[in-house]
Amino acid sequence: MRRELLVLASELARRAEPFAIVTVVSRKAPVSALAGDAALVTREGTLHGWIGGACTQPTVVAEVRRALADGRPRLVALDPDPTAPPRPGVSVFPMTCHSGGSVEILIQPVLPAPRLLVLGLSPTARALAVLAKAMGYAVFAVDPGAEAGAFPGADGVYTDPRDLPKGERSTSLFAVVATQGQWDEEAVRVALAHEPEYLGVVASAKRFAEMREALSSTASAEALARIKSPAGLDLGARLPEEIAVSILAEIVKQKRSAAPAAAPPAEPASATDPVCGMTVQITGAKHKAQHGGRDFFFCCGGCRERFVASPEKYLRPVER
Repeated sequence: MRRELLVLASELARRAEPFAIVTVVSRKAPVSALAGDAALVTREGTLHGWIGGACTQPTVVAEVRRALADGRPRLVALDPDPTAPPRPGVSVFPMTCHSGGSVEILIQPVLPAPRLLVLGLSPTARALAVLAKAMGYAVFAVDPGAEAGAFPGADGVYTDPRDLPKGERSTSLFAVVATQGQWDEEAVRVALAHEPEYLGVVASAKRFAEMREALSSTASAEALARIKSPAGLDLGARLPEEIAVSILAEIVKQKRSAAPAAAPPAEPASATDPVCGMTVQITGAKHKAQHGGRDFFFCCGGCRERFVASPEKYLRPVER
């Protein structure tokens, strides 16, 4: 893989922006891409690198959007033979290039790490930060009394809640209040302001009832009803580390039982190349022509030239 793609991937990962790495794993001549050619595709659909020309890129970009929506890698094949026998685990699309050939491309989505916001300086809060980091979460801890080294390995430690980064809306955020008697209500307000998918509060039933009463004047009943307290699955946990495990188990359970991923972002309007039948994204299309008061879009200059030379040859009777 080219160095500049690795640099770009590092920068996108640092900014917690999703992207995909796409790699040509096999090909049959005469396609222009070679095995090992790679590209990076951003969530906006911008492709950096090389995996083939205009006959390949639109299909790959569309599949990248789906991969970023569901987080699953996929192997796609572009083949000129629509009757080719299906293969398990391979999504086959028509290869519309006149030159022929086929190509298989692996799409690997790279999504930002889920974020865990830990509020409090209690032993349970510290255990949560350590275990969540080991599970691949980006951990951000906040407590007015937090000192350097209070949360080893955390991605950010803050004494002022106003300094907490908002983060990408596309990144999952979970929050746990483990203040246990120190700035409890304020910590819950801070967590609610970040709109987490999960908010757990480590507190007794009596203490949490007092907290709910104090928060009812500033937080909606719906928001308060979503708070999990006592936080964590009922594992019989007693030690701080055990309580942390039960909370993370509850977060995992909620993640895995959540509704299916939202539909991929709306793709730019597309048109069909009247010459080769390929789908062309209208936004940013480089090759287009007008005929009979209509706009036509093409995958390449060659298709445009053939159309301009003899448009009637490529229009269906109903379009003439």
